[in-house]
Amino acid sequence: MSDKKQTHGAARAENEGALTRFLRATEIDVRLLGMIGALALIWIGFDLYAAIALGRDSILVGGSGAGAFLSPRNLWNLSVQTASIGVMATGMVLIIVTRHIDLSVGSILGFCAMSMAILQVWVLPEYLGLGHPSIWIITVIFGLIVGTLIGGFHGFLVAYLGIPAFIVTLGGLLVWRGAAFLLARGETISPVDSTFQLLGGGPYGSVGFWASWIIGIIACIGIIAMLYMGRHQRKRFKFPLRPMWAEVLLAIAGCGLTIGFVALVNSYPWPKGIVRQYVAANNIQTPVEDIVIAHGFAIPVLILLAVGILMTFLTSRTRFGRYVFAIGGNPEAAELAGINTKWVTVKIFALMGFLCGLSAVIASARLNSATNNLGTLDELYVIAAAVIGGTSFAGGIGTIYGAILGAIVMQSLQTGMVLIGFDAAIQQMVVGSVLVVAVWLDTMYRRRAK
Repeated sequence: MSDKKQTHGAARAENEGALTRFLRATEIDVRLLGMIGALALIWIGFDLYAAIALGRDSILVGGSGAGAFLSPRNLWNLSVQTASIGVMATGMVLIIVTRHIDLSVGSILGFCAMSMAILQVWVLPEYLGLGHPSIWIITVIFGLIVGTLIGGFHGFLVAYLGIPAFIVTLGGLLVWRGAAFLLARGETISPVDSTFQLLGGGPYGSVGFWASWIIGIIACIGIIAMLYMGRHQRKRFKFPLRPMWAEVLLAIAGCGLTIGFVALVNSYPWPKGIVRQYVAANNIQTPVEDIVIAHGFAIPVLILLAVGILMTFLTSRTRFGRYVFAIGGNPEAAELAGINTKWVTVKIFALMGFLCGLSAVIASARLNSATNNLGTLDELYVIAAAVIGGTSFAGGIGTIYGAILGAIVMQSLQTGMVLIGFDAAIQQMVVGSVLVVAVWLDTMYRRRAK
């Protein structure tokens, strides 16, 4: 019988195509490749359209013509714009994995942003003095606490009072948006603290050329170490090993993408107007035309990367993460197994609120102000990012890196449509259509997987 099974397995392996064998050896998610392919088509399509529409002579990728979608300037801005949505999308993965939904994330963001703006513009300067170095720290901590408390309250209503998450968060969408308006009667509060403003990116909110390369080198070392430790763990527990060529290929691909990203963010220099202000403020004698200062990684992008790493660790390496996916896979079985599903639900929603507070920091710092409309419709983009990234509404399936990639896809669509002049109404229609298609594709994928 054993010989027959081995013969059958060998015959099946011979009948597999080269692509199937490659994917099996490298263990690359097919849906991940699909998202990367879709993202590449979106980027190239918008770049070509912009090239033709603007009448440029060259349509080469990354051309120097103004308005090119694949120019370093646009891609750098795209990465900053993705940060806020991407941070919240990592939390939405856990919400959807446990078969819930959170429609209030945009409103929580707006409420947290208004609360932080009032604190740092109207309250703290009265007690600490304008420009005190601790203002931004107190403000950030306050915003994170407010978001966590709101999320935890939603989780309590869902878990312990048995109110469906859809209703709780739909009510939260309305309540917290109205509360954001009442905080300042609809006024726009600005400017925020100068140090706080750096958390939103911009020329001064970036780490620069050399720091970006140091971060890139550390990331490459981390990728290689992660692959090595993973292989060591497989040997230890006698799990099947990937072929060595697959390990080397994954290391080269990961480090290559990292180095390419670092080169991209360093290829976008400060605008000459900002350089001129910098030269004047620091009494530099070198002519402005001879000074080139690279942006490097924007702080919001580093925040998103840090959140992605921490959330991946939380979901894949901790007991809490295992509980989350167990509840999503079969809530009744998880409860019978001794998991306190209600308390885990509260913690998931509290974590979502915490991430909304962090996104509020990024969004308000980037705008250098806060309004009651900040974060409007963000819930749509966050849910779409998680679903496009492979999170299933059926529960139990989802990845953090997929959600971040989904956020990049959504922001690429929005940025591209703005670049080529689509109306806001058409933009919303496209985003809504993409969300419906993503759910349909997830349904088809699960049917085929059965």
